[in-house]
Amino acid sequence: MDFRSQVFGLDALSGVAADALLLVVGGDEAARRLDPVLRALLADALKSGDFEAKAGGSLYLHRPARVKAGRVLFVAAPTAGAKGFRSAIAAGIGQLKSLGVKHVAVAMSGDGGLSAAHAEAAVTATTDAVYTYRDTKPSAPKPPALARVSVLCSQAELKAVQQGLRRGRAVAAGVALARGCANRPGNHCTPTYLAEQARKLGREFDLKVDVFDRKAIEKLGMGSFLAVAQGSEEPPRFIVLRYEGAAKTQAPLVLVGKGITFDTGGISIKPSAEMDEMKFDMGGAASVLGTLRAVAELKPKINVVGLIPTCENMPDGRSIKPGDVVTSLSGQTIEILNTDAEGRLILCDALTYAERFKPATVVDIATLTGACVIALGHHHSGLFTADEALAGELLGAGLAALDTCWRMPLDEEYDEVLKSNFADMGNVGPRAGGAITAAMFLRRFTAKYRWAHLDVAGTAWKSGTAKGSTGRPVPLLTHFVLARAG
Repeated sequence: MDFRSQVFGLDALSGVAADALLLVVGGDEAARRLDPVLRALLADALKSGDFEAKAGGSLYLHRPARVKAGRVLFVAAPTAGAKGFRSAIAAGIGQLKSLGVKHVAVAMSGDGGLSAAHAEAAVTATTDAVYTYRDTKPSAPKPPALARVSVLCSQAELKAVQQGLRRGRAVAAGVALARGCANRPGNHCTPTYLAEQARKLGREFDLKVDVFDRKAIEKLGMGSFLAVAQGSEEPPRFIVLRYEGAAKTQAPLVLVGKGITFDTGGISIKPSAEMDEMKFDMGGAASVLGTLRAVAELKPKINVVGLIPTCENMPDGRSIKPGDVVTSLSGQTIEILNTDAEGRLILCDALTYAERFKPATVVDIATLTGACVIALGHHHSGLFTADEALAGELLGAGLAALDTCWRMPLDEEYDEVLKSNFADMGNVGPRAGGAITAAMFLRRFTAKYRWAHLDVAGTAWKSGTAKGSTGRPVPLLTHFVLARAG
């Protein structure tokens, strides 16, 4: 889809050439800046009660007199910020996409002007609103006719809007890649498939990509990772991607993504209800691929490494059993108390592997615990770090990207429950505080660098009628990388 900026005054919007004009209305007094034609239409709609300038309010007009655009849609955004603007755009595009419109012009009437954040929100909201999964569904509806979105702005706003559109296009492409991988069923999106996507990304954007097979992973000494993989017929892969945008002497930012392409729970098998959604258990891996895709397009001056340990977790005669003890790449031994706590077992070896890059910072991303969903629901990703400055960076990136996270505790007292009589640690603690103890487990492998953990079990996908990947936290991570690059 083509997103572009266009200088066009609010006092002349009735003359804009487009199939539809989507006007985001920022309050009851917003009409005062519009040209006489649209001002009269809006004022009449407000007076009659056909339109209310509050969240959820909208009014569609078909071929209104003296308006060049064939359709006008007023959508309310009670606040002038990017978050309200995004919601209004999403609602508006949702209404217009089925009408056969090819070109939508977007404008905002209200206090405050358009910023780069508004422009980015216009792109990400539109691409999300028109997304339909069709890779394994031939009967999926045809894509909407919408091919072009113009963001109308003043000359003074033009530079910021252009910057936001550029960033939005890259983020949207990264989100689309992540969603495309995560939405594919487990018999399609295997560890081998993820490796193929990484290689494809490398060819397209000149990234360095290495893929380790089972034999190479064994040679590395990743005993914890291999323990999870040993119950599946699908071969594991360890994927390393490198974006080099700065001098080789600059320490890289390392992103580690959990890549369980299907999670049955292993011997500690999950209930059958909604187990199909465990194809989304590689959401962390998908977000690393999507973020590298966005970063490679934007070309910031920073070095970024993506690490993806990927395998299936299946019940089999060779599967790990509760009570088994395995040796991680770090040399620490782990008693497997629950085979469904497998994500931390593959991540811990990747976190140890990250040491060889002498990283500036490491962030791991994982659909790690149902406990995080209980704690935070589906709005915020869980953020765990003992580093105050790093926490501030990630929280700020989430707010800027409209892809928020919420900081959780990492007090030393939570570590006590991981003690084992038969190994250096157990892989689970009691049910209470499960998301925290999972993070405490990972923390044991991160002593040599700055580290943060994002638990995205509640945000990486949706259930119900809207079932599917969200592509989160690609926006958050992309903003984090860009802020790091300065």
